[in-house]
Amino acid sequence: MKPLLFKSAISLILLLSACSQKQESFTVKFGEVPTEKKWAISELNRDLPSDWSGARYLTFDMNSSTPQRFDLKLYDAEGVRILSIHPFQGAWVRASIPLVHFQKMNTEGMDMAEIWKTPRPGYWIGFTDAVGPITEIDSLGVSMLMPAGSPILEMKNFRLTMVPQDSILGPVQVVDEFGQWIPGDWPGKAGSMEDLKSSWNQEENELNSGNPEISRYGGFTGKRYKSTGFFRVEKADGVWWFIDPDGYPFFSAGSNCVTPSAESARINGREYIYAEMPPPEFRSRGRQSRGDQVSFYTWNLYRRFGDGWYEKWTDMTVKRMLSWGLNTVANWSDPNLGKTQRIPYVATLRGWGIETGKMGMPDIYEPGYREKVDSAARYQCEPLRNDPFLIGYFIGNEIPWPEREQELVDEILSGKETHMQKELRNYLAGGDTPERRKAFVYETYSKFLEIVNSAVKKHDPNHLNMGIRYGGSPPDEIIKASKGFDVFSLNIYAYEPDQKVLQNIYNITGLPIVIGEFHFGTPGRGMAPGLAQTSNYEERGVAYRYYVENAASHPALIGTHWFQWIDQPSTGRFDGENYNIGFLDVTDRPYPEMVSASREIFSRLYDVHSGKVPPVSRKALVN
Repeated sequence: MKPLLFKSAISLILLLSACSQKQESFTVKFGEVPTEKKWAISELNRDLPSDWSGARYLTFDMNSSTPQRFDLKLYDAEGVRILSIHPFQGAWVRASIPLVHFQKMNTEGMDMAEIWKTPRPGYWIGFTDAVGPITEIDSLGVSMLMPAGSPILEMKNFRLTMVPQDSILGPVQVVDEFGQWIPGDWPGKAGSMEDLKSSWNQEENELNSGNPEISRYGGFTGKRYKSTGFFRVEKADGVWWFIDPDGYPFFSAGSNCVTPSAESARINGREYIYAEMPPPEFRSRGRQSRGDQVSFYTWNLYRRFGDGWYEKWTDMTVKRMLSWGLNTVANWSDPNLGKTQRIPYVATLRGWGIETGKMGMPDIYEPGYREKVDSAARYQCEPLRNDPFLIGYFIGNEIPWPEREQELVDEILSGKETHMQKELRNYLAGGDTPERRKAFVYETYSKFLEIVNSAVKKHDPNHLNMGIRYGGSPPDEIIKASKGFDVFSLNIYAYEPDQKVLQNIYNITGLPIVIGEFHFGTPGRGMAPGLAQTSNYEERGVAYRYYVENAASHPALIGTHWFQWIDQPSTGRFDGENYNIGFLDVTDRPYPEMVSASREIFSRLYDVHSGKVPPVSRKALVN
C-alpha cells in the first residue's frame, strides 16, 4: 500500500500546485502594429514540447470581442502551418484544435463548402493549404486580416491533449428566445414580442408593390424579342440577355436560400447555451446526420403569422422580392415559391453520385451509371418541363478538385476498390505520370458532363442548362472542359468580379455568364462577416450595389444571385458557418440598407447592362 499511497500523495500535491498557479493570459489587440502577434511555445507553456506529432489536439481557452476570423499559425524552421479560426463573440470558449488539420489538406467533401471547413462546439475552423509536419514547432502566432473596431483576442491555458475538451465556458447562455446573440447589443435589438410586432406591422404598412414597368416574369418592357414561352438566352446589340417567355430582356437579380428553414442551428451537446429552445416542431435532423437542429427563424415566423404561417410567409416573401427589385428565386430555395407563387426560379438537380464520389467526382464507370442518371433526370425534370417560370437547371455546385487533381487521384487509388479505381489503374498501366493522372481526371469529368447533360436535355428540352456553379476563378482546363451548357456559372466572393476573369471565360466558351453566389457581411451580433467584409451596415449596401452594377456592366454577365436571404445562426449552421449576410435577420426583419440598395440597383440595371450609363463608382469601407 505504501507505494500506492506515495504516488497518490504526489499526484495530489502536483494537482494542488497547478491549481494554485495563476494562469497567464495572452492578449492581442488587432489593428495595432505589428499586425501579427507571435510567442515562443515556451512562453505559452514551459512544458510544451517542440514535437507535437504524438498528440491529437492543441487545447486552449479563448475569448474574442469579435466574431471575425483570425489565423492561428504554427512555426518551425521550415515555414508556417495555418488554420483560420472563427470564434464566438464575447464568450469564453475552450477550443481543441485537431492537429491533423495543420498537417494535411482535407479531402473529404463533395463541394468547396464541405472540403474547406469543419464545425466545433464553440467556433469553427477554415482550412488552408499551408500544411506540413509539426515535429519541430518553435512558436505560435495569430493575425487578423482587416480587423474592424480594434478587436481583442484573449487566450490562455495552452496544452496538448489526446482527447477533445471543447466547451462553451461562459456566459452559459448566448442565444435568447428570439435567436439573437445575448453577449452583444445593437440598435433595434428586439427585447420583447411587442418590439417585434411593432416592426413587423410597420414593414407591412410601408411595403409597396412591384415595379409596374416590368413584365409578369420580371423582364424589362422597353424592348421585345422573339417569345418562345420559356426562358432562353440571346445576344442583342452586342449584349447578352436572358429573354423571358414573353420575349422581354431579363437580367436575373436573385437571392439564394429563400426558405423559411434554410439556416438551422446545431444543438446536440450544447443545449445549455440557448435561453429558450424552440418547440419540437421547429427541430429537424441535421444535414449529413450531424445531430438535431433548430430554426429560430421558423419559430419567429410562427410567432408573426400564427396558423397558416407558411402560406403567409410565401405571400410575404414574393411581395418583398418584387418590391425590392429581386426577380429570381435562386439556388437552395423553397421550390414552392416559384411553382405556386409565380416568380422566376432556378432548380438544382441531384442524383449523379456527386454526394458520394471522391472529392465530388462520381464513379461514372459503375455499371448502370448512365441509367441511374437518366432516372434521376426524368424524375426531376419531367414535372417541370412545361413550367414557363423555371429559368433553368444547375447540375452541380463548387466541385472541389480543380487544381487538386493529384490529390483526387491519390484518393481514388487509396480507397476501397471501385469501378473508377479499376479504370484508373488500367489507364495508368499505360504510363503513370502526373500528366496522365490529370488527363484521366479530365477525361472522366468530360464523360460525366456528357452523360448528365444529355439526360437533362432528353427529359426537358425547354429549359436552360446553367451548368455547374464553379467556385472562385476556375482554371482554364475546367472552363474548356465545360461543354453542353447554355450558361456558364460561377460563384465569386470578392468586392467586385474581376472583369479579366469574366472576359477569359467568355473568350473560351462564348457563353453568357451568371454569378451564382456572392455576399458581404458585417461582423457583430454574434455573427462573422462572411467571405467579404464591410465596416458597417450602410457600407454593406454600398458594397452590394457596387458589385452588382460593375458585374452587370460586362456585356456577357446576365445574372447575380446574392447569398443569402436570411442571416445564418450565430451559433453556426451544419458546417459551423455563422455569417451575417442576410437580407433579413433571424427575427424576420429586413436590413433597410440592403433593401434600399437592391431597389436602386434594379432601377438602373437595364441601362447599366445595356452600356447606356456607367456602373456606380463608390466602393465600400471594409474595416
